Amino acid sequence: MKIIVTGSLGNISKPLTKELVAQGHTVTVISSNKEKQANIEALGATAAIGSLEDVDFLVSTFSGADAVYCMVPPNNYFDLHLDLLAYYRRLGNNYARAIEQSDVKRVVNLSSIGAHLEKGSGILLGAHDVEQILNELSLDVAITHLRPTSFYYNLFGYVEMIKAVGSIAVNYGVDDKIPWVSPIDIAAVIAEEIATPLVGRKVRYVASEELTGHETARILGAAIGKPDLKWILISNAQMHGDLESAGMNPQIAAGLVEMYASLHSGLLAEDYYCNKPIVMGKVKLADFAKEFAAAF
Repeated sequence: MKIIVTGSLGNISKPLTKELVAQGHTVTVISSNKEKQANIEALGATAAIGSLEDVDFLVSTFSGADAVYCMVPPNNYFDLHLDLLAYYRRLGNNYARAIEQSDVKRVVNLSSIGAHLEKGSGILLGAHDVEQILNELSLDVAITHLRPTSFYYNLFGYVEMIKAVGSIAVNYGVDDKIPWVSPIDIAAVIAEEIATPLVGRKVRYVASEELTGHETARILGAAIGKPDLKWILISNAQMHGDLESAGMNPQIAAGLVEMYASLHSGLLAEDYYCNKPIVMGKVKLADFAKEFAAAF
């Protein structure tokens, strides 16, 4: 197959590209950074250098492809002028227009746990909106909405907190079950989905391991030489204040607090637990903890 991969050489797209090339597919990787071209080509793929904001570029790149993997790249949460949800909607509309104009018939969209919710999910409303935008395409475009759970690598964001206060203090976790996922496991599922024929629409969740906040802290603590590391629950107000004090865009800070609060309440994961993967991914937190320890 001729497959287009967005996301440059990110945490998911790099292992995905390696897997697809190994399977014999012809892969084109979209990146906005020309300096990535040599690294993309070293993987056996073709680099398409351009912007996801440029619909004409997307149409040209998508044309003739059998399938497209599309994702909305992370943005800068500390940009005080960023309207994150508008950014998601804009790229979702760009993808929809490019898919329609290039006549692509198979799409795998990186969505998120909580994308079934129309409200109460905080910043994940962006993933919901992209799903809805793509679902407006003709039904002869087969779309898998892949909904990963909480990413292991988000735990890197707690490194400085652990160093400063000796614990992980956030408004979720503790005794809550947190479904974690590795980008490597996500890439494996995308590679499987993108080569699987489909009619219409499909939602598929992907997760690697379910652990409480306490269990997560214990595993990370053991890896970094802090066996007594605690996961502490703080209020939504304190969480919001901490994020804003760190300089985060207030609108995004509020969205993160709402997202984590909905994970704590069970709202965010309700559909996940009704449709969870039969088989969990191969990469466990104990595996990721080695990376965490190296970063720590």
